[in-house]
Amino acid sequence: MIPFNNRFHGHSSLNFVYRNGKATHSRWFIIKTIENPKRKKSRAAVIVSKKILKSAVKRNRVRRQIYEYISTLFPQLGKVYDIAIIVSSGELFMAPQAEIFAQLDELFGQTGIKK
Repeated sequence: MIPFNNRFHGHSSLNFVYRNGKATHSRWFIIKTIENPKRKKSRAAVIVSKKILKSAVKRNRVRRQIYEYISTLFPQLGKVYDIAIIVSSGELFMAPQAEIFAQLDELFGQTGIKK
């Protein structure tokens, strides 16, 4: 899990990222990012819908794996960003963690937010 200061609190700030963030797509993810100079630390949220994975156990497992990747990503960010990672496929549950991390690396490389 990532620290409290690096998580979103409330729907209004997350809705701002949904509306104004730059989207990058892949087979399993949609990543929305927007720079936020008003904050001192970057924030991230992982959204896994019940429509994608019905079981709460599966949703939480996927969420934990992605948060593990995010915790390694924060030190590599050049500026302060708000990041929303939306899981768009249930296939992700059966994928090996190395493959998930590789696809996230590729997507964050496309967004250009890493140092």
